[in-house]
Amino acid sequence: MRVDAHSTLAFCLEPGGVVLMIDDRWLSVDEIAVYLGVKRDTVYKWIERKSMPAHKVGRLWKFRRSEVDEWVTSGRGGRNYETGE
Repeated sequence: MRVDAHSTLAFCLEPGGVVLMIDDRWLSVDEIAVYLGVKRDTVYKWIERKSMPAHKVGRLWKFRRSEVDEWVTSGRGGRNYETGE
């Protein structure tokens, strides 16, 4: 695997000459909101109320797409039908 120091992409040469590109950078609140199709205020609520996986870096929240995907697919980010949240 080769990682370009000036890029957020990693390139991996698979058997058969297939090149995979992996975007493994930290995402901002705005980026994760767009990715999930929600408003940024919803992201902040999910961090506080639904234990959305997020990492505080100084004053900023950062996200790993893989952690958020796992959180969503596990059902931990699901709607609470009793409270409506």
